[in-house]
This record gives sequence, structure tokens and C-alpha cells, in this order.
Amino acid sequence: MKGMMKKTKLIDMYTVMLRIRMFEERVAKEFADGNIPGFCHLYIGEEAVAAGVCANLKPTDYITSTHRGHGHAIAKGASTNRMMAELFGRKTGYNNGKGGSMHVADTGIGILGANGIVGAGTVIAGGAALSALVRGTDQVVACFLGDGATNNGRFHEGVNLAACLQLPVIYVIENNLYAESTRITDSCRVKDLADKAAAYGIPGVSVDGNDVLAVYEAAGEAVNRARKGKGPTILECKTYRWRGHYEGDPQVYKPKSEVEEWLKKDPISRLQKQLIETGIMAEQKADRVKQEIIDEVERAVKFARESPFPDPEEALEGVYA
Repeated sequence: MKGMMKKTKLIDMYTVMLRIRMFEERVAKEFADGNIPGFCHLYIGEEAVAAGVCANLKPTDYITSTHRGHGHAIAKGASTNRMMAELFGRKTGYNNGKGGSMHVADTGIGILGANGIVGAGTVIAGGAALSALVRGTDQVVACFLGDGATNNGRFHEGVNLAACLQLPVIYVIENNLYAESTRITDSCRVKDLADKAAAYGIPGVSVDGNDVLAVYEAAGEAVNRARKGKGPTILECKTYRWRGHYEGDPQVYKPKSEVEEWLKKDPISRLQKQLIETGIMAEQKADRVKQEIIDEVERAVKFARESPFPDPEEALEGVYA
């Protein structure tokens, strides 16, 4: 436990992780009950990455997200009401109920959008970072991407250009070992994906992605570097998704022993244990925080259910050609 870190920051990160977990668990239930259309890719097990990275960001900073983006959005401050409404396809959602799970965006708080196209966030992040550079602000961009995206051409193009222009981007690789059902060791010979940074002449750091304190510290160094005009960093967070690639995925490609081993590394239980053992948070406080979030998510579901669907006449609104 870092002695210099404020208690409020630690409790805030714990709360964010728990909010992501409770939201996603409820989404799983609502999806199974047939209340959420389309696909859902849940973030359960990876909460420490979004919480640790976004704890270093200002409201004016940007993030780009992925198909597994609910956790990123919540960590950046998105409303659980509007997120749940979007998943339910309701008019009060972030995209007026027409974007769904993979397209949550709120530019007002720097969320440039989740994205169903693998690796697309790398070039979007570069554009946002170039904008900050041209405008002379100290804004940075946290670009979340999966391990599979690092084998994509957009990753090379995006990171290479950002390195050449010294753009303020942090490429956060959430290495959960699988790109859909393909294990990273079957598609890449590099043991630590952060080592790919050497090809671009920028720093590359690998951390335990289930240790929110390690993520927070490494991300903080990368963010500070970017703000000072020293260019991008690749931050690899080694983690694991507890659920399938999508809800309904039977996960037959995962060894049972591997799943059991990673379940023991629950990032939320890990931080809670540290907070209680160091006297930063009492067990009663932890219970109270959990109940408050359960109530918040229940209100979000109620909000979504009571919200109207978009009118058919609105089908072409927001569509550009």
C-alpha cells in the first residue's frame, strides 16, 4: 500500500471498481432475461485497469474505448442511468437508444466512444491527441485496447505516428490473454506486449492489471510524461476476463484450472482486503458502499425500464453521409 496515496483516492478507486462489477453483473442478468437486445461484452475481472488509469485523468482528458467498454465509461464518470437506458435501447440513453452496448459515448466528459472495430481507437486517440497538441492544452488521451488489437495494422499506424509527433497518448493494453477465443500466445511471440514499444522508440511498461495500485502508479507516470510533451507510452495491464468474449459464449477454449486460478486474483477483493487490513476502511464501510451501489444500479434499471423507446421518425436523426 502506497503510504503517500490519499485515503480518499484509494476509496474512490475501490468504489469505481465495485460500481463496474455491480453494473456488469446486473447487465448479465438483464441480458439473460431478454431485456437487453444485441450483444454484450462484459468487463468483469478487469475492473482495476479502468479504475487505476482513469483515476489519473482530468474531466477534460479523453478516453477511447472498445467493444468491452462499460467499465471504461463508468470509470470516466458516465451515468449508470443513461448507460443502462442505452443498453435497454431507450431514448434516454447516451445514444438515444440507437447505439447499444458497443457505442456508449459522452464527449462532454471526454468519452470519445466505445468501438466495435478492433484497434480503431488507436487512430481516434491519435486525432484527439493531435488536437490537444495543436490547441496547446495539457489534455491527454487514454486509449484502451485489447491484446488482439496489438496485432492489428491500425495499432502500428496509430502508435508509430503518435511516437513521431510525440502525441500525449497512453496506450492501455488490457491483456486478458484472449482475442475472442484466440490465445495471445498463439498469435504473438512477444511475452510482454509492452516490449512492442521498442519498435517506436517509446516507453513500454507491463504491470499486474489486477493490482489497481500498480496500474494507478504506472498510469500516473505515463500521464505525467504525456502532459509534459514527452510523447506516448504503452502500458500493458495483465488481467483476465471472467465471462466469455460475449454473453452466451461457452468459453470452451479456456482451461478450467486457468479460470479457477484467475478467479482467486479478484482485483476488488484484493483491494478491499488491503484497505481493511491497513485501517483505511472498516468492513461496515465496505458493506455500506456495496449496498449504495446495488441501490444505484437498481435505480438505473428502473430508469431504463420506465424510459420510452425512440420514435420510428427518429431513425435517421444523427446519421451523417
